[in-house]
Amino acid sequence: MIGIIDYGMGNLFSVSKALERLSAPYFISENKDKLLQADALILPGVGAFKDAMEKLKETGLSEMIHTFVESGKPLLGICLGMQLLFESSEENGLSEGLKLLPGKVIRFSGISKDGTAYKVPHMGWNKLHFKKGSLVTPNIDDDFVYFVHSYYADTKEEVIIASCSYDKEVPAVVGRNNVYGMQFHPEKSSKLGMHLLSNFANLIQKG
Repeated sequence: MIGIIDYGMGNLFSVSKALERLSAPYFISENKDKLLQADALILPGVGAFKDAMEKLKETGLSEMIHTFVESGKPLLGICLGMQLLFESSEENGLSEGLKLLPGKVIRFSGISKDGTAYKVPHMGWNKLHFKKGSLVTPNIDDDFVYFVHSYYADTKEEVIIASCSYDKEVPAVVGRNNVYGMQFHPEKSSKLGMHLLSNFANLIQKG
């Protein structure tokens, strides 16, 4: 059973509907004890990094997430949820993250190296390029997924599973051990997004 963490800043409806289409059993909860009993957790997120971290800390959910990860069970962060996995973010002033993955979340500058302006936020379909295999990438091919974000993770090469190009290389799928993140919305990303979400759900059977 997959637990979707409800902390007031996640797109719970679209994620839950995607899991229903995959016939993956799930529940939505803010209860720490119940979430710890899940076989896997999804941390969704929309909005500002600082606000999200404050809510996770106030509710004790940040501590619960660390306990869950230490148990070895899989965790997936989606969109803002992925950014929260990193050490910090510069959004609205420097804020500490969950520190489950190395790196800092920074804003697209909007100006390329040659001085050309580009659109921020990064919004729309971009092609993923898979850089290495992982437990969430069996039978996966490069394809397009849907992004909406103004900030991206500046992280170590070792945690980048897939990236896309938007002025610079943008980490799009990340992972280390049992912690995974997807910067785009897999539930809104057609075939490839659903395939990745399905692979994550299948980790329960492998665990």
